[in-house]
Amino acid sequence: MTTAILSALAEEQHGLLDLLLQPQKISHAGRDFWQGDLHGQPVVLALSRVGKVAAATTATALIERFGVSRMVFTGVAGGMGPGVNVGDVVVAADFVQHDLDASPLFPRYEVPLYGQTRFACDTALTTRLLAATHAALALTPTGTRIHQGLIASGDRFVSAAAESGALQAALSSAGHEVLAVEMEGAAVAQVCFDYGVPFAAVRTISDRADDQAHVDFQAFVVEVASHYARVIIERLLKSL
Repeated sequence: MTTAILSALAEEQHGLLDLLLQPQKISHAGRDFWQGDLHGQPVVLALSRVGKVAAATTATALIERFGVSRMVFTGVAGGMGPGVNVGDVVVAADFVQHDLDASPLFPRYEVPLYGQTRFACDTALTTRLLAATHAALALTPTGTRIHQGLIASGDRFVSAAAESGALQAALSSAGHEVLAVEMEGAAVAQVCFDYGVPFAAVRTISDRADDQAHVDFQAFVVEVASHYARVIIERLLKSL
């Protein structure tokens, strides 16, 4: 069984490619995919690129071209929920598209013709990912907190306190208490739902989706988030 490991940006996978044994690069759909063995498991490393459409294309290619059996997304997100702070980690339970609105034909946030608003992550794979996250970060000196819950995806980088507050309030009023916001996960979750492929995701909080969201983003991804990704993925793959 082959595991796909996805991130939006190369910096979010920093170090994983270096650990890949017998790496083989395959170019497909305008993307580079790396096949090989990682911690005793066959894997495909790929970059989803940024945004829902790009992420959906990559996820579909991983299933159609590479026949992956499961998909795991790792990267960064903006914290939105109470107590979800910079440096914390969120393991997704499910995803919602915060910028989807086909009303009045369908309720706001509902995906047309699916009859649902949220797409859940695979229970068994998410349980393993959550356990791997706890094990990997148990010895971190920073006291990193681990959360699990709903993540919102949309095709815009939320980087202003007013925008973040309005988005959180709108989602909450519709019954969606969101912990974090990013730009790819909901699309990948929907593709995996369509194909029946187990999906799980973990995001390190790089900012609070406010006016400071752009400050030292690249440095945080390289110095903190990519390290978390390496140790969490290692623990996860060794548990499979």
